[in-house]
Amino acid sequence: MATACRYLRKASMKSGGYATKADGLGAEIDITGYTPDRIRNFSIIAHIDHGKSTLADRLLETTGVITKSGKNKQVLDKLKVERERGITVKAQSASMFCEHDGRKYLVNLIDTPGHVDFSYEVSRSLAACQGTILLVDAAQGIQAQTVANFYLAFGEGLAVIPMLNKVDLPTAEPDRAALQIESAFEIDAANIVHLSAKTGLGIGRVLPSVIERIPAPSGSIDAPFKALLFDTWYDKYVGVVCLMAIKDGAVRRGDRVVSMHSGTRYEVMEVGIMHPEQRPATQLQVGQVGYVVCNMKSVAEAHVGDTFHKDKFPVVPLPGFAPAKSMVFAGVFPLDAGEFDKLNESIQKLTLNDSSVAVHKETSAALGQGWRLGFLGTLHMDVFRQRLEEEYDASVLVTAPTVPYRVQYKDGTSKYIQTPADFPTAIEIQDKVDAVMEPFVLATLIFPEQYLGAMLELCTMHRGDIHTHTYLDESRVMLKCRMPTAEMVTDFYDQLKSRSQGFASFDYEDNGYNESDLVKMEVLLNGEAVDALAAVMHRDNVATVGRTMAKRLKDVIRRQLFDIIIQTAANGKVVARETVKQLRKNVTAKCYGGDISRKMKLLNKQKEGKKRMKKIGRVELPQEAFLSVMTGSKE
Repeated sequence: MATACRYLRKASMKSGGYATKADGLGAEIDITGYTPDRIRNFSIIAHIDHGKSTLADRLLETTGVITKSGKNKQVLDKLKVERERGITVKAQSASMFCEHDGRKYLVNLIDTPGHVDFSYEVSRSLAACQGTILLVDAAQGIQAQTVANFYLAFGEGLAVIPMLNKVDLPTAEPDRAALQIESAFEIDAANIVHLSAKTGLGIGRVLPSVIERIPAPSGSIDAPFKALLFDTWYDKYVGVVCLMAIKDGAVRRGDRVVSMHSGTRYEVMEVGIMHPEQRPATQLQVGQVGYVVCNMKSVAEAHVGDTFHKDKFPVVPLPGFAPAKSMVFAGVFPLDAGEFDKLNESIQKLTLNDSSVAVHKETSAALGQGWRLGFLGTLHMDVFRQRLEEEYDASVLVTAPTVPYRVQYKDGTSKYIQTPADFPTAIEIQDKVDAVMEPFVLATLIFPEQYLGAMLELCTMHRGDIHTHTYLDESRVMLKCRMPTAEMVTDFYDQLKSRSQGFASFDYEDNGYNESDLVKMEVLLNGEAVDALAAVMHRDNVATVGRTMAKRLKDVIRRQLFDIIIQTAANGKVVARETVKQLRKNVTAKCYGGDISRKMKLLNKQKEGKKRMKKIGRVELPQEAFLSVMTGSKE
């Protein structure tokens, strides 16, 4: 390894790392001296809980961006939901300055999420980098998202630096983990950096490896300005803030730039770097990654993947990003109808920060006006709901997740079904539909050998088709199976962790559509369908799900002055029934003895009144009932 980096502390940055235009917290810094050959842009990718955020903390400490203290935990995990759950859900960038072999470098780090549901964040971050650190836990070895992230970076043509973290743990097996990396990715084990981000062991080798093994960004300072917009967020004071990777030229405050997506012109109000908070700079130039504030007030104006250039200096647009493909859909409705407009604005601002969410408005007879949102997975959906509640103080009801089905008609046309209300009726299926198809995923499971039988059984139970299973080493197995997406979004992940005692990891990718025997299950209350509780599922699951749903509704629906008949039905056939008995006044209480006909007369009169009431009475499900049915609780 070459000479270790000499890191520039905050105290000496003013004279050594960069020059400041003026003293003070808001002073602009001058980073024009950092040409592309002295810039490195890299990200950290890994499976969840392998220590990405901790490694980022140590790098920020050693370069003087933050002071060394025991309170530095997940500094780049800025969202409340990230700190509560202990996971990264949003990619964050930070610029660092260091010296290596007598030259000063500007190093831009992007910390990425590790869960499969946030893989779109990873792919966007990699577009702004020339290389990446592949971090692997020395105690757990290669896991499912490790494999997925490696091939994501490999497909982008990035330089990959493998590193083993947590080598200080008593359970660490760095030699075994290194052999797994060598076997799975064909990387020489001699090139693997061993470290412990928690204790600081080996941290001094990280940035020298980045500088030596990751290529400098390409581009020319003399070419017309061209930048890739790869992330955005909303600031209540300045509007939309754009995070850009500068591909050519330079941009400074006062320049007029143009969005190639919309053709709109903007005046640049401020440019700067994330250090790790926003720090204004005199100019951003080729190879650098930083933020741009350009008086963009509406969230609808920012499009991730857009190319920006200077006014009157057009350029060839960059490829951008393929739109995220939603794997699950769910309805989102305000608990209070009067909060609709406020929630609409909140969703717009949040989707600016999370562009992988697809948004479509919809109306439900039971729940009123709302939205049908598309997510990359169930954890993504749950995090989005939590961010709405915590960051925007919104009270929402989220319906059960569904997957997008495809209906192939006999006339050659096809239609995607995102909500059960759009699913064709039994008569339409018989007369007009050629095939009903459901989406499949190719799942990758990695687990210890002793759980092989349990994992094969789990996949089979969820209509999975086993493709291959290979041994990564003498004790760990990688299993690939093809299964319906609908099975994955139910309880598959919970059962996976339960059956493997938490040792199994899981990753998936889209694998097309297959014809399937699907039906729409409806919930009827006194013969009237409740659209918000309808679901599309495989015919084999209808009886089990129908009985469970009917029992849950019986527990949460309040008793009325007439019987409430709960039915679940598919294709016109009732599969389960429960009855909520009526509230009944004891009309015979005043009869003390006498002929039985007196009591029967009163009872028959009450019975006729109940019949008339049932004809005009309507059963209204309260929001609490919907919520308890969706979550499976009886509270």
